[in-house]
Amino acid sequence: MAGKSASGTVQQNSAQRDSAGRGRRIALMNQKGGVGKTTAAVNLAAGIAEQGRRTLLIDLDPQAHATLHLGIDPGALERSVYDVLLDPDDDPRASVVEGRPFLDVLPAEVDLAGAETELAGMEGAQRRLARALETLGPKYEFVLMDCPPSLGMLTINALSAAREVMIPMQAHFLALQGVGKLLETVSLVAQRVNPVLRVMGVLLSMHDENTNHAREVVADLEAFLESAEGGEAPWSGAKVYRPAIRRNIKLAECPSFGKTVFEYAPWAPGALDFRKLAEGLVAESDARSSELAEREQEEEESAAAPEVVVELKPTAERSA
Repeated sequence: MAGKSASGTVQQNSAQRDSAGRGRRIALMNQKGGVGKTTAAVNLAAGIAEQGRRTLLIDLDPQAHATLHLGIDPGALERSVYDVLLDPDDDPRASVVEGRPFLDVLPAEVDLAGAETELAGMEGAQRRLARALETLGPKYEFVLMDCPPSLGMLTINALSAAREVMIPMQAHFLALQGVGKLLETVSLVAQRVNPVLRVMGVLLSMHDENTNHAREVVADLEAFLESAEGGEAPWSGAKVYRPAIRRNIKLAECPSFGKTVFEYAPWAPGALDFRKLAEGLVAESDARSSELAEREQEEEESAAAPEVVVELKPTAERSA
């Protein structure tokens, strides 16, 4: 059987790394509601966009809270993510709204609640969003998806389209128990639908680090993630992201004004935490891109290097 050419191997390795690295697609997911998931999705996206990085926020929650948070009226929309999911021939670019400089939004509307039922039984229903991102994705360095607090067709679409999962959670005992079930869900999707899907880590929201209970829960969570290091589970390599997002009333107030926390209260603890977290994610992505570029260059140089052939003469010829 003929082997792969060196150039083919380089192209394949590059494609595999692109699927796991450049153009980060992050689903913010937790099946428990009220954990600050939408707050994290909106303000993390805004913090990344503040640094001049092209970012797309996709609102997959029928409550349209991420859409409202950015001052976009769901009732006034002519098109939304609903159209993208229900019509496979739809041009997703027509549904994208400019939210802020460097921050675009694929908004939600109330009709999205019916998408769960309407998508059931449709061909390729689980990968409608993934196909849309084949058109939208190349424009953006970061794509963040705000998932609904349930495991239905909308969340499955997000996990099928994402490359990474971030889990916002409070440092409470019951929330910690729920993370185990959530990881099982990610593992099933990775096995059956999206083999590149990984859990990047946990984001602590509404956090109070001064309580013993919170410290104990975080310690247990970090110990669990460390035990998976080097394994084959989708959460191998996951971490607890820092800083934790401190409980802050400004984060609760700003959605009612259609503003991000950076616009509403730029020096509030919540704004400082999200800005630092966004800076960390951007730095992490830059470091990853540099590392991938160096590996690609090494592979290309290795593939281009001439093959050196050493010809050995028989023993009789050398003795003569």
